[in-house]
Amino acid sequence: MICGLLLALSTLFARADGAAPILVVGDSLSAAYNIAVDEGWVALLERRLRSTGYGQPVVNASVSGETSRGALARLPDLLTRHRPGVVIIEIGGNDALRGLSLDVFRKNLSEMIEAAQDANARVMLLGMRIPPNYGPSYAEGFHAVYGELAKRYEIALVPFLLEGVALEPELMQDDGIHPRAAAEPRILDLVWTNLEPLLKASGAVSPDAVPAS
Repeated sequence: MICGLLLALSTLFARADGAAPILVVGDSLSAAYNIAVDEGWVALLERRLRSTGYGQPVVNASVSGETSRGALARLPDLLTRHRPGVVIIEIGGNDALRGLSLDVFRKNLSEMIEAAQDANARVMLLGMRIPPNYGPSYAEGFHAVYGELAKRYEIALVPFLLEGVALEPELMQDDGIHPRAAAEPRILDLVWTNLEPLLKASGAVSPDAVPAS
């Protein structure tokens, strides 16, 4: 109950200041799996926003093990409660591990993007790759969905969230799936390159626009 009240007040104050939150809807890659929460790329993003003069709070609605179906079911309530200016969607790895039909995966992601756009949020899609042992046709088709949807909906895309990380053993946990804390700043840099143009386009305060004190 107390947590719910604090969340409501946080959202209210953010709106009072005119700062629409950034909503991250993801799975374990965004939920800081097996590392400290404040070491994950989402927490690092919030700190970077503050340090560079942007005013948005970040709402991390990522859940380990999340699928596109689960994220799609949760999204309408998240959009209503937080009214984000930017929605970052990082979903897909668990769908692929389950061998979900690419048509169903595509449909779920499409509906998430449309829901966010209908709520007047700008959308960024974080893509994922899977090992070829799932079958090269499925693996290539899975990754292609992200680019296809980014083009269709004219949204920002990070083609592969773990670019420069996934093939570096020292940056990956023993399961070979999740990054170590040392990799999270590199992931943030990749996201930030694509996110900052969205912030500027959505009318966020840019570092150059902060008045000198």
